Amino acid sequence: MLGRKGAGGWLLAIGVALAGCAVGPNFERPAAPDVEGYTSTPLPAKTASAEVTGGEAQHFVQDLDIPGQWWTLFHSEALNALIEQALRNNPTLPAAEAALRLAWENVYAAEGAFFPTAVASYSPSRNKTATGVVFTAASSGPPFFTLHTAQVVVTYAPDVFGGTRREVESLTATTEFQRFQLEAAYLTLTSNVVAAAVQEASLRGQIAATEEIIKIESESLGILRKQLELGQVAGADVAAVEATLAQAQATLSPLQKQLAQELPVSLPSNLVEQRPDIQSVAAQLHAASALIGVAIAAQLPQFTLTANAGTVANQIGQLFITPETAFWTVAGNVAQTIFDAGTLLHKKRAADAAFDEAAAMYRSTVITAFQNVADALHALQSDAETLKAAYAAERAAFRSLEIARRQLQLGAIGYLGLLTTENTYQTALIALVQAQAARYADTAALFQALGGGWWNREDVAPAKTWDIQFVP
Repeated sequence: MLGRKGAGGWLLAIGVALAGCAVGPNFERPAAPDVEGYTSTPLPAKTASAEVTGGEAQHFVQDLDIPGQWWTLFHSEALNALIEQALRNNPTLPAAEAALRLAWENVYAAEGAFFPTAVASYSPSRNKTATGVVFTAASSGPPFFTLHTAQVVVTYAPDVFGGTRREVESLTATTEFQRFQLEAAYLTLTSNVVAAAVQEASLRGQIAATEEIIKIESESLGILRKQLELGQVAGADVAAVEATLAQAQATLSPLQKQLAQELPVSLPSNLVEQRPDIQSVAAQLHAASALIGVAIAAQLPQFTLTANAGTVANQIGQLFITPETAFWTVAGNVAQTIFDAGTLLHKKRAADAAFDEAAAMYRSTVITAFQNVADALHALQSDAETLKAAYAAERAAFRSLEIARRQLQLGAIGYLGLLTTENTYQTALIALVQAQAARYADTAALFQALGGGWWNREDVAPAKTWDIQFVP
C-alpha cells in the first residue's frame, strides 16, 4: 500500500504528465516573402544631388541598422527638442502603455489558474427544527440550536487538456500585439512630428516666397500705373498685372490658413460638455473607474446572509396546523480568499491600467476637439480673406477681359490674345465660386466641432437661433 507521501508523488507526476499536452495547433510564424529586394531593378549606390539646401546625394547602404531615435540623423537640435516635447506631452503613448500593462496583468491573473485557490470562511447560523414530525434529528433534543462552521476550502482544476495553457498563450500573444501597438504609436507620433515640422517649414518658405512675389508685383504695378498716366503703356497691360497680383494675393491666405491650423488656440471649457465624442469617452472613463472598485471589493471579505423557513409533517394535512411542524434557519457567512496565486491582485492592477488607458484616451479626445474648433476658427478667418482676394482677382480679370474685347473689336489684338484673357477670367471666376463655398463649409465645420447643438434636440423651439449672414 502506498503511503501519503508516495500517493502525493504519483499525483504530482500524473499532473505534470497531463500538463505536458495541450490540444489545438501549435503556432508557427508565417514565413517571410521569398524575395531579395524591394524593387524590380537594382538600386543605384546613391541618389542624384542638387546644389541647394537638402540637395545632397543620399547613399543606400545594405544591412545598416536603424537607430531607435532615427530622427537624430537629420542633425537638427530644434527637431530633436520638438520630438522630445511631443513624447512627453502626447496622450497617445500613455494610452498605449496602459493598454500594454493591462494585457500583462490579464496574463498574470490567468496564470493563477495553474495553482490551487484557498478560501477561508466562517458561517454562524441560528436554527429551529420541527419537533412535531417523526424522525430522529427533528423529534429529539431542543428545537433551537446554533451552529458555528469554520473551514478552509482548497480548489484546484488540473489543466488536463491544456485549455488554460492555451488561454494564457493567447493572452501572452495579446501582450505582444499591445507591445507592437505601442511601438507603432511611438513611430507614428515621431514620424508625424517630423512630417509636421517639414510641412511647417515648407509653409513658412512658401509664405515668404509669396510675400516676396506680391511685393515685386506691387512695385511693378505701381510703375505701370505711372507709365499709364504718362501714356507710355496701355490699360490692358495694367489690368493684366492687376489680375496677376490679385491671384498671387489669393494664394497667400490659404498658406497662412494651413500654417495657423498647426497651432491650436485656447477655447472655453464648456466645449467638453458639448462634444458627443468627449461625453462618450468620459462615460468609458467612468465605467473604468467603477471597475477598479469592483476589483478592490473582490479582494475583501465576501459577506452572505441567508434565511429560509417552512413547515414539515408526516401527513399533508398537518403541515400548517401546529407550530411544531415549523422550522427556520438564519445564517451568515464571511469568506476571504487567502491564496489565489495573485489572480485578484493582477485583476485589480488590470483595472488600474484600463482606467489609465481610458484617461489618456479622454485627454486625447479633448485635445482633438479643441484642435477641431481652432482649425474651424482659423479657416473662417483665412477663407474670408481668401474670398476677398478671390473677388478682387475676379474683378481685375473681368476688367482685363473687357479691355481685351474692345481691343479685339478695334483689331488691336488677335483672337489668341483674347483667349488668354478669357482663360484667366475663367480661372478667377471658378476660384471665386470655390471661395464662396468654402465659407459655408467652414461654418458647417465649426458647428460640428462645437458639438452640433445635440443638447437642444427636443420637440420644442430651440433655445437659440443661428442666423448665417455674410456681410460684404
